Parts: sequence; structure tokens; C-alpha cells
Amino acid sequence: VGSESKGWSTTRSFVSWDKSSNETIAFLFGDMGTATPYLTFSRTQDESISTIKWILRDLEALGDKPTFISHIGDISYARGYSWLWDEFFNLIEPVASKVPYHVCIGNHEYDWPSQPWKPDWANSIYGTDGGGECGVPYSLRFNMPGNSSEPTGTHAPATRNLYYSFDMGPVHFVYMSTETNFLQGSSQYDFLKHDLESVDRMKTPFVVVQGHRPMYTTSFESRDAPLREKMLEHLEPLFVKNNVNLALWGHVHRYERFCPLKNFTCGSMGQKGKDWEALPVHVVIGMAGQDWQPTWEPRPDHPHDPVYPQPKRSLYRTGEFGYTRLIATKEKLTLSFVGNHDGEVHDMVEILASGQVLNGGDDNNGKVGAVHKVDDVTRYSFSHYVWGGSVLVLGGFVGYVLGFVSHARRQIATERGWTSLKTEER
Repeated sequence: VGSESKGWSTTRSFVSWDKSSNETIAFLFGDMGTATPYLTFSRTQDESISTIKWILRDLEALGDKPTFISHIGDISYARGYSWLWDEFFNLIEPVASKVPYHVCIGNHEYDWPSQPWKPDWANSIYGTDGGGECGVPYSLRFNMPGNSSEPTGTHAPATRNLYYSFDMGPVHFVYMSTETNFLQGSSQYDFLKHDLESVDRMKTPFVVVQGHRPMYTTSFESRDAPLREKMLEHLEPLFVKNNVNLALWGHVHRYERFCPLKNFTCGSMGQKGKDWEALPVHVVIGMAGQDWQPTWEPRPDHPHDPVYPQPKRSLYRTGEFGYTRLIATKEKLTLSFVGNHDGEVHDMVEILASGQVLNGGDDNNGKVGAVHKVDDVTRYSFSHYVWGGSVLVLGGFVGYVLGFVSHARRQIATERGWTSLKTEER
């Protein structure tokens, strides 16, 4: 792209997907933002650099295999400053120039005091998070499938890219807006109902729904409680009835995976020969870059004590930054959490085309063992107790060796009149 007078960009190549493929690969996350060399507001989302770095590594390893990226809300955190959108697109250019970059709307792209849909029960939820953007930059800078739109209530163009769906390989992906009306009788609800009821499960055995604000979280997000109640009332029955396999959410800047859920109750995963039932697995994936992290819910009987128990329905949760990687065939879907601190897989769940969840730890409250990477396939260690003991022994030995070497170096430095300096690299 470019011109003779202004110059030309480097040549880029792009791989589109094949709808008839028997494999689906995607990289999914929310709430990334963009790093800048100077302070913007109070944060700069430095972890966004690592997120893009590791995804680019994975894309290069895939070669020409079709894949796409899914960013589910709170995209650039520009909040009315257009130059931050430019910084964001500069950040994602290495990956967005190679594969499709899909988005859905979040509170930081949309919310403002006079937004059209703000029912009485949502007064504490929808505020000024969009910084006056009113969904306009989001609508004009992206072009998603479908023709969904809602008026802004101003002279600005209608807000677009609110809800849509598409098939990629054996997975049917559905995107929704938690910032606009999703209650029964709304255009969005009618779309979701018709779309989910029309899925050909022989062609796409898996259904993945994505939206910004979570239906389930154990973070202390009391302000959003009325919204979650409405989602549970209006959307969860729709998800359960139509056998949604996976529901992915952002907004909470952490990673958290739940058991197969219905009304806060874990369904059986068929472990130990028990019967199982097909229920959606909810996962919060808002850990891609925004560094403000809410606390977990405190104990009900000690609300002011800094002890945050992990309820049984929460199988794995962490404050680590990163992204998720989805790989699916006609038989099985695997979702893995990759941590930015080392680029390795730290959590994984597998779902069969039947809806059965193969693993996830419902018998041990989600305490998983070490995860090893073998031929690009992750597997859990045979015993996290053995692994943990080995780490302790190895750590003690390494500490002894490092202490001995450090002491020897200090002694030599003193004898030679040197001053020992310690440097740290990140």
C-alpha cells in the first residue's frame, strides 16, 4: 500500500481460511490495549508487547496454516484520543497483516452517559468508560461480518460490528455485545436465538460464544452484578438449550476457567465413570495487557480480610498475563492458556464433539500439575505432587550452587580490588 509520491510499505502476504477445512486454529484474548513510550492516563499496557510477541511466534510456527485472532473488547483503550488507536494498530500490524483480526465491542469502545440503551438496573454499569467515543472509531476502523447496528443517539453514524457469527472449520463462532440490548425481545437476542438454533452440528460440531463482560467470574466485580444477573436470566438458558461448548469473556483482567456450568452449579464431567451432561465451559480471558486487576471475591463471613477462596466452580485462575490458543478438529476442541512470562502452556481444557469435557480437575478443585509441551501437544504430568517435590529439591540444589558460586566470585573480586556489580535483565 502507498503511492509513488509518499512511498510504499513493505510487501505483506495474507492467508485466508478454507471453510471446508477439518481443523480450526485461533488465538483469543480480551483487554489488551497498547504500550506507549510515555504515560497515557495512568497505565501503558506494557504486557501487550509480550502478547503480540508470543502470538507472532506461534503464527510463524504455523506457516501457511489458516488461523485468526479474536480480541473480545477493550481494544486500544484510546478513550477518545485518536492517536492511541494509531499506536494500537502499529502494535498489532505484524499479526493483523498476516491473519484476520476479529473483534467485539467492550465498555472502553462504547460507554457514555447518554447511550441509547441504559435501563434502570444498569445505572451503575454503563458510564463514561468510552471517553466520548460512543462506538464511532470502533465502528469505522473495523469491518466485521453481518450487518448489526444500533443508533448512537447522536448525529454520529450508527454503531456497527455488534453481533455476528461465522464458521471456521469444525467450529461455529458467535460474537455478541454486552453493551447493547441483549434481553428477550431485542434484535440481538433474536439474532442469537436464531443463529444458535440454526447451527449444523454435523458440519460444525463445536459452538463458541464470545462477548466482553463475563457471565461468570469470581473477581470482586460488584458493579456489574446486575448485568450478570440479566445474562444468567436471558442468555444462559439459550446457551444450555443449544449446547454451546465454550463461552469466552473479557473485562476482568485475569484468566479464569470454570467447570461446565448451569446456574452456578457444576455439571458432571463424567470422571470416574459417572454420567455427564453437556454444559458450557465459561472462561475469562481478559489478561492480554491491561494491568489493572480486580481482587477475587472475599469470604462472605470476612468481607474485609485479604483471603480469597477459590470456589469449586472455578477450576483454574491466575493473575498472569497471556492469551489463549484454540485448536479443534471434528472430534475434539482444545483451549490452552499461554503465559506471557515464559510463552508456555499453563492451563488446558479439552472438549469432545459430544460435549463431554475430558479434563479440567472437577475432582481436585482445579489444582492442575505441570504442563509439558510435547510435539506441540500439551499434557498434564502424572502427579503434581511428585512434580512439586522435584521442583523443591531441584530449587534447593540450584540455590546451593548459586550461593557457592556467588560467594567465590565475591571473594575473588575482593582480592583483586574489584567492585562486584549485579545486573538484571527482563
